[in-house]
Amino acid sequence: MTVQSSVSGTPHPYQDQQRDTGERVADLLGRMTLEEKAGQLFHAMVTMGQGGALADDPARAPGGTTARQMVTDRHMTHFNLLGAGSPGEMARWHNRLQETAADTRLGIPVTVSTDPRHAFTDNPGAAMAAGPFSQWPEALGLAATGDPDLVRAHADAVRQEYLAVGLRVALHPQIDLATEPRWSRISGTFGEDADLTSRLVTAYIAGLQGPGGTLGPDSVAAVVKHFPGGGPQKDGEDPHFPYGREQVYPGGRFDYHLRPFTAAIAAGATQMMPYYGMPVGTEHEEVGFGFNRGIVTGLLRERLGFTGIVVADWGLITDSDIMGEPHPARAWGVEHLAPAERLLKALHAGVDQFGGEHCTDLLVDLVRGGRLDESRVDASVARLLAEKFRLGLFDDRRHVDPDAAEEIVGRADLRAAGASAQRRSITLLKNGPAADGPLLPLTGRPRLHLQGVAAEAVGDLADVVADPRDADLAVLRLSTPHEPRPGLFESFFHGGRLDFPEERLKEILALLDTVRTIVVIRLERPAVIPEISDRAAALLADYGADDRAVLDVLFGRAEPGGRLPFQLPRSMAEVAAGRPDVPQESPDPLYPFGHGLAYRSTAP
Repeated sequence: MTVQSSVSGTPHPYQDQQRDTGERVADLLGRMTLEEKAGQLFHAMVTMGQGGALADDPARAPGGTTARQMVTDRHMTHFNLLGAGSPGEMARWHNRLQETAADTRLGIPVTVSTDPRHAFTDNPGAAMAAGPFSQWPEALGLAATGDPDLVRAHADAVRQEYLAVGLRVALHPQIDLATEPRWSRISGTFGEDADLTSRLVTAYIAGLQGPGGTLGPDSVAAVVKHFPGGGPQKDGEDPHFPYGREQVYPGGRFDYHLRPFTAAIAAGATQMMPYYGMPVGTEHEEVGFGFNRGIVTGLLRERLGFTGIVVADWGLITDSDIMGEPHPARAWGVEHLAPAERLLKALHAGVDQFGGEHCTDLLVDLVRGGRLDESRVDASVARLLAEKFRLGLFDDRRHVDPDAAEEIVGRADLRAAGASAQRRSITLLKNGPAADGPLLPLTGRPRLHLQGVAAEAVGDLADVVADPRDADLAVLRLSTPHEPRPGLFESFFHGGRLDFPEERLKEILALLDTVRTIVVIRLERPAVIPEISDRAAALLADYGADDRAVLDVLFGRAEPGGRLPFQLPRSMAEVAAGRPDVPQESPDPLYPFGHGLAYRSTAP
């Protein structure tokens, strides 16, 4: 739908795709009311209705306001989609939302964003399981391959599938460095090494940009996060929660964590997200990064030369209800300020847009009350509109084809590429006691006892037996231990200790003492497993792989190609003694960074 400028039907300059982006932005900005400008600075969460309908029940809408209300009443045009349906339903929902936006006075199109949705993690605060999309290993698994070409192919698959359903902004990649092994967000990173992460983020952005090599109508914009690096969390706690708000640099490695962001800017990143954390013990003000002018303006814009959009992480300004639980605004260091004061401080820091918020009235009141110059709002709106123009949203990319979405999302070649990447990322840490020679790959048709593996995945590879004493071998799948936390939302963030509780460890070791056991551990974080490593017949790590992928590797139908993207510490004492900002610090890790065996050779 095209909005016409007059009875004559002549388009406004901003609707003319033959004109320069700067000219189109200037024309549209000059036509906008303050309220319409304010709407652009907020990026709220929305859900789909049944069958791809717009969800019009405020009682079921995040924040109590529907997408339709936010478009028509608050003039908002940026939304973060939660949940999923079939590809056709997602496409139809997107089109309906675009039609709602097209019917407004200026017809500014909607931009829809999403957290990662191509792997295994299902955390409403970080990522969604793949569902109808092709399923790949987590970012850690991509890092384990060490292959920029694979990462670019992954991001290109993401681009194709997102485009098909109208998702135009990826709230990823996450390029924090995993230097504090207890941190709950490690699975979304490329590990602890700045050089590896820099190479991979460059490839990732190129894949999202697509064949054109720059952001355009066939691209998905990347929101690179979390500036200036969210890894050095005190005690590994996460700043989604008040007890995790402190980010510390006892090793003096602040600049080390900046290196991947420098690479992302050089690669053409157009959006950047500061994290919730507040720097403690540095030269910078001890307030959350989204409120921190020295970080956003001084460091990101002036020192590093970033000219794109700065998107604040979700929920900085107002308190919220998450999964039925009250959560305070993540206004760390400025908790004492009223929401309007927090908004003003973040704008002065250099933030362009506020995630998870729709308090447009606060912004209007700041300008009308003379506390904020409208030119400051204009600067952010201009950046946001320019991104829409570059993505082609005012032109041919406003609507998507639901039938094409059904064909593209989860297409056979994309699923096959994801399945291959799962297998390739698996890391062989140990392959049999040295005296006995390699155990893997398995041959023949052994009797297998399975724990944590679905029997139906075995197929014709082996015979499954219930009693480990009747088995030739056992296969045990584990996940990195974590400490249970109170609260439903909090429970999705797997933090705390990295070793198994005593009783669970006894159970595991009892199995290992009963039958030769192949242990496959899903590394969300660097697990502490020295006893398991010592007594396992073989030990492998995965970073998101289905049971069949694991079995194919065990039986030699695929080669394990991964290498550890971080150290595996030998003890919790070693973890506690480490400095959160320093990579590869353990003097004697159980397995070092980069360790990984192959079937062709037992040498790392």
